[in-house]
Amino acid sequence: MTALNPQLRAAHAAAHAVAAMDTLRKRALLHAMAQALADARDAILTANARDVDAATQAEHSAALIDRLRLNPSRLDAVVAAVNQIAELPDPVGEITHTEQRPNGLTVQRVRIPLGVVAMIYEARPTVTADAASLCLMAGNAVVLRGGREALHSNQAIAAALHGAMLAHGVPAAALTLIADVERECIRELVQAQGLIDLVIPRGGEGLIRFVTEHARVPVIQHYKGVCHLYVDANADPALALKLLIDGKTTRPAVCNALETMLLHRDIAATFLPNAVLRLRALGVQVRGCERSRAIYPGVMAASDDDFGTEFLDRILAVRVVDDIDQAIAHIQRHGSDHTEVIATRDAAAAERFIHGLRSAVVMVNASSRFSDGGELGLGAEIGISTSRVHAYGPMGLSALTIERWVVRGDGQVRHPQ
Repeated sequence: MTALNPQLRAAHAAAHAVAAMDTLRKRALLHAMAQALADARDAILTANARDVDAATQAEHSAALIDRLRLNPSRLDAVVAAVNQIAELPDPVGEITHTEQRPNGLTVQRVRIPLGVVAMIYEARPTVTADAASLCLMAGNAVVLRGGREALHSNQAIAAALHGAMLAHGVPAAALTLIADVERECIRELVQAQGLIDLVIPRGGEGLIRFVTEHARVPVIQHYKGVCHLYVDANADPALALKLLIDGKTTRPAVCNALETMLLHRDIAATFLPNAVLRLRALGVQVRGCERSRAIYPGVMAASDDDFGTEFLDRILAVRVVDDIDQAIAHIQRHGSDHTEVIATRDAAAAERFIHGLRSAVVMVNASSRFSDGGELGLGAEIGISTSRVHAYGPMGLSALTIERWVVRGDGQVRHPQ
């Protein structure tokens, strides 16, 4: 028996209790959890300040510290998200398909909870509340293993949530926070067949690779976000610039931020200089291909690796392409199947872009920053799946359920005697 085994067995047992909860009880629980977070504001922010101070002393990147940091407005947003999740349509029990067979059988597909969902994530304490709320509302138990950088924040958030759960008669093990931050703990977690039903890793490339290589249970990857903006020859320059600035500069450290801009050669000479000036004024370093630098010599030379990098910082790679097909080929080679954007006034070009890519989200004349569960109408998301499985793209409540067959008859047999 591993060190984690007792905790995982308790979570597995608690999953049955959560699955039996009706919608009204789950809604009441989540509203209580939101209130508990609001009531614990000072304790949570104090714990977070401790984590941020430690990360600063350890000289972690500004991007990591931004993801780690909580402030009153961010915590208010978490509380609002939990309340919003509480009022979302409950997917459990939803009948997605009904068919009457010739032999009189009624065949249905009905949503049920997954069971126990494990979230493995790094320096993003908001995930603790979001994942717990989504999993519980979908009728699942959740096992959370955050990064060492956010340990005190995660513990403070989990403590507040546990108080609400116990007050509502929900086993504390239905939300299990793993305090062990060593890598070996992840190996044990992702190999817990029979106790964990699904693993969702959210973090850097190394974490995703480690989980995928060692897992013995199903994994849905929330892989890196190498998001592209392709500015077509027929783009509205003002619109394209607006998409660029919003996608790159509003929150560079999130996975739906732009990392690469591709420019059609017919618009590059007029669009690039103004774009570089605007980006530089906002502190963005632009790294360009040779054709980009011929247009604007002050642009730093891009390396081949830059075109597949999730910078999570104020850095943008730029390449000039001959046509839309070359843009699509570039994204197919360097992208991560997360989110791609085209700026164009040509409807045919937009359709070609959409159908030429297999990315989880494709935007036409809209910012990559809308690649988010809340913005797309899911209420909230547990992650953005880049695995081509039942859940692809932003994952809301329905993605935390599975469909089973329910067959109703009146004595039908396959081989009558």
